[in-house]
Order: sequence, then C-alpha cells, then structure tokens
Amino acid sequence: MAGRGAAGVATGLVGAAAFATSGPMVKPLLAIGWTPGAAVLVRLTMGALLLAVPVAVAVRGRFSVIVAHWRLVVTFGLFGVAASSTLFYLAVDRLTVAVTLLLEYTGPLLLIGWAWLRTRRAPSTRTLVGAALAMGGLVLVLDVAGAVHLDTLGLVFASLAAVGNAAYFALMGVPSALPPVALAGSAMAVAAVAVGVLAMVGVLPVHVVAAPVVMAGAQVSWWLPVLVVGVLPTAFAYGISAVSVRLLGDQVASFVALAEVLFAVLLAWAVLDEAPAAAQGLGAVLVVAGVALVRRASSTPVGAPVPAAEPAVQAEPVSV
Repeated sequence: MAGRGAAGVATGLVGAAAFATSGPMVKPLLAIGWTPGAAVLVRLTMGALLLAVPVAVAVRGRFSVIVAHWRLVVTFGLFGVAASSTLFYLAVDRLTVAVTLLLEYTGPLLLIGWAWLRTRRAPSTRTLVGAALAMGGLVLVLDVAGAVHLDTLGLVFASLAAVGNAAYFALMGVPSALPPVALAGSAMAVAAVAVGVLAMVGVLPVHVVAAPVVMAGAQVSWWLPVLVVGVLPTAFAYGISAVSVRLLGDQVASFVALAEVLFAVLLAWAVLDEAPAAAQGLGAVLVVAGVALVRRASSTPVGAPVPAAEPAVQAEPVSV
C-alpha cells in the first residue's frame, strides 16, 4: 500500500506539471485572436489522435472492453474532459489565469462535500483542516488580492469549470475493468467529437490566427504552443493522471493535482514574465501541508481503528 501510494503521488505530480502548461501556452494564442473554441478543439483532437495507439495497446485490440463501459466513457468525456476544458478556456479568455485556476480548483472541496452528502457523515477533522490549508494556500499562490478585473461571465465559466474538475476526478475514480489510459483516450475522443459538434452548429465559435506569438519575451511561431498544448497537458497529462487517480482514489488525487497551480505560477513567470510574489512562497508551503494532511486522513485502511472524534471517511464511488 505504501508503494502504491508513493507511485500515485509521483504520477499525480508529473501529471500536474504537464497540466500546468495549458494556461501559459494557450494565453498567447488567445492574445493574437484565437477563440477559446478553436484552442480546445485543436487540443482535444490532437490528444485523441496521440492517445489512439496507447489505447489500442492498453486494451490489446479488444475494443469491446471500451464498448462495454460506454456509459462511463461518454459521461467522462462530456463532463470530465469536454466541459472542464472548454469552460476553462472560456474563463481564461475573460479572466487572468490565476483567478480562473483558483475557482476551478475548488473542485476538490466539491468532492469532499459530495462524499459528505452521500454518506451523511462529516469528513475527519484532519481532512477538513487539510482542505482549508490547501485552499488558503491557493489564494496566496494565485495572488488574488492584487488588482484584477473580474468579468462576471468569466466568473460563471470558471465556477462551472470547478464542477467539471470535480467530475473528472470522481468519474476517473470509478472502479472498472477499463485500463486508465483506455478510459482517458476514449473519453478524449468523445470530448473532441462533442466540441466539434458545438463548433459546427455555431454554439462554440472557432477562429484560428496563423501569426507569431510572444513567449518568454521572444516571438515564436504559433504552432509551437499548439504542439505543446496538444502533447503535454492533453495526451500525456490525461493519460498519466488517470493512473494516479486509480492508485490514490478521487479525493486524494484531486488534492495532489493542486500542485498544478504551483507549476503554473513558475511557468507563467518563465513564459509570460509574471514573477511570483513572496506571499506565493508561503502559499506553496500551505498547499503542500494541506495535501499531506488530506492524503494521510484518506489513506487510513477501511476498518482500521481511528479516534472516535475523527472518523476517517472515504469518498464513495460515483455510480454512472
């Protein structure tokens, strides 16, 4: 169990670092005239194509396994991938990356609340304290106390993205015989088709501009951030994150994924010249401490003796 947990945390951190490239890479594209719909459609299409071979290998050519789990694949593709990605880009187009991430990453708190409602039992004190520390750390890391313009519609998009964020971890954590990479890849294909349909009917405008973008103080070709977004925060990140969720469970994995924010701040500093403030260092410490508390509270084996005042509660699987 210790080795399984360590592997889950390691893969979760690698996935978080990969996911963190999404915002800093897409923001320059939006700045030159790309629409959020174009960015997410290109991202999901590239991700689905790149994951096609790993999916085939994972199921050993037996695609009937995917068909047998079609409800999970479709639900995860629509809510955990298409909705979360699209809403995130719609929000980033109207808000700063920092504010968008702060609102989106209230998703782990939604998971705790969902488990609370499902079981009608309050989470352990340790879990609640860890959640408070992690979210408080995010506030410092994202420096939302600074001067930012808060667009109302952008706030709505970011808040809905938090629901998609919670759905991603909850659905990925559903026990099934479908390999994690197969679930991620097949759901990515569903998401790409769904976004494509929205684009075709005009609900999600798609406009691409083939012009240089500014990154790290220099002009680079537009295809460079497109390639990074299609590979790192999409094909690679979804695939490895799926493994992390299966190893740790949805609640713990969602808090480990908070490290994405720390990595995103560093990338924004390097790529967009957004230097982090001193308070963000303190925020990083709080996030790490909060994740550690939640992980320790949630990793208590079922049936193990725990103090009466702090019952360890596992989030129940979501039925699909």
